[in-house]
Amino acid sequence: GNTLVVPVSAKMKKGLEDLLEAILLVSDNMDILANPNGKVIGTVIEARLDKAKGSTATLLVQNGTLQEGDTVLAGNAFGKIRAMFDFRGHKIKSAGPSSPVQVLGLGDVPAAGEVFQVVTNEREARSIIEANHAKQAEINNNAPKATLEQLFEKFQAGEVKELPLIIKADVQGSLEPIVNSLNDLSKGDIKINILQAEPGNITENDIMLATASKAIVIGFNVQVENSARSLADSEGISIRLYDIIYRMTEDIEKALKGMLEPEVKEVHIGAATVKAIFKINKVGTIAGCRVTEGELRRNGKIRVLRNGSKVFEGEVSSLKHEKDDVKEVRQGFECGISLKGYNDILEGDTLECFTLEKNIK
Repeated sequence: GNTLVVPVSAKMKKGLEDLLEAILLVSDNMDILANPNGKVIGTVIEARLDKAKGSTATLLVQNGTLQEGDTVLAGNAFGKIRAMFDFRGHKIKSAGPSSPVQVLGLGDVPAAGEVFQVVTNEREARSIIEANHAKQAEINNNAPKATLEQLFEKFQAGEVKELPLIIKADVQGSLEPIVNSLNDLSKGDIKINILQAEPGNITENDIMLATASKAIVIGFNVQVENSARSLADSEGISIRLYDIIYRMTEDIEKALKGMLEPEVKEVHIGAATVKAIFKINKVGTIAGCRVTEGELRRNGKIRVLRNGSKVFEGEVSSLKHEKDDVKEVRQGFECGISLKGYNDILEGDTLECFTLEKNIK
């Protein structure tokens, strides 16, 4: 194929030179062209909300030349560039194709991977965003509706099983691997419902949403504001903070297993053959049996087989050995047994005794 695969480990610092050589090799063999005087477009590499600087974004210019003072639109975020810095942190005035730059001035935090463009002014940016919102609203109107209230009504009624989560991370780029990892856990009977995934510290608004939706708040490399922690304590909202993704997914997986309905496993205990039938007034049918395998238990369940087919399955009403009530009768011994709600046992029937055990999936 045309795709190079290079094994690397950032922690072990292995394969990095091979990766750089592979990038140079591919770039030399590809006809990559850009017009520094054309329309300015590129991709958001990383974005975060800084307390001192506000919204900061790392952009990769792929066409045209980005200038300080340009109005940039990336998804729903837009603003006039107040300052630009190169990858060394030096302040610059312009950046051409293939240049990574950090910019200040966006009014919101764009999503990593968003395509950005330079527009004439903020008015044009707003009109583009409104047009995109109108298209999305039309798509949403045509999509099947499932409100938060309906989801939780189903959850409480046992119709669905899901774990609602609110995720906050330090930067936008951290959210994608976190969300992907959690979606990988969302299998089978249990679903993970990510109500919100945003960069920034955990605030009162996050706790209010968690209270309304009975969700767990997950934080990755973020802090909890004091007001949010106080509200969480008063509302009984769980906040879990992590700095390693696999520890987060490990805990979520444990939570999912705790929520799973137990798996019911049938355990075979024994079998007996009906040798005689006794009809007793006010008692019902008593089957005289010989235990041929394992044992019959008073607290076990009985399956009645006739010519290899099941005709009844239920509980034991009484179990006697000679005239004594017993809890169990082992292989080789005879016993008398009656079943709850069933009197149609016939001579020659086979009785299978079993129990049901619950195991966490």
